[in-house]
Amino acid sequence: MTRLTAEFWVQAYLARLRFQEIPAFVVSHGDDTAGAVLVKLNTLDGQAVAFHRSYDLMSGERKWVELANGDEREVDASVCKQGEFDPDLWVIEVEDRQGRHLLDEPGLE
Repeated sequence: MTRLTAEFWVQAYLARLRFQEIPAFVVSHGDDTAGAVLVKLNTLDGQAVAFHRSYDLMSGERKWVELANGDEREVDASVCKQGEFDPDLWVIEVEDRQGRHLLDEPGLE
C-alpha cells in the first residue's frame, strides 16, 4: 500500500476543515515526507485535546487516539514535549467551540 506524504495529508486535512468552516493552522511544520502529525483541538474555553496516530500491532490498524486532554496549558506542554522528542513532528491546531476535528471521518481515520 502506498502511503501519503505528511505534507500531502496535512494539506488535504486543512482543506477539509476549511470546507466545513473550521479554523485550523500549522503550528509546527514537520518533515514533508515522513513527519508524524499531531492535531490539537482547542475548544476556545481554556480546554484542549491533542490527538496522535497510533498503530495497533494486533490488527495492523492505524487510528487517532488522545495524547492529552484538559487544560489548554497542560495540553500545550504535552505537545511541546512531543516536539522536543520528534523534530520532524507536524502540529496542527484546530479551533472549534463545538469540538469538531473530523479525524473520525472516512479518509482521515
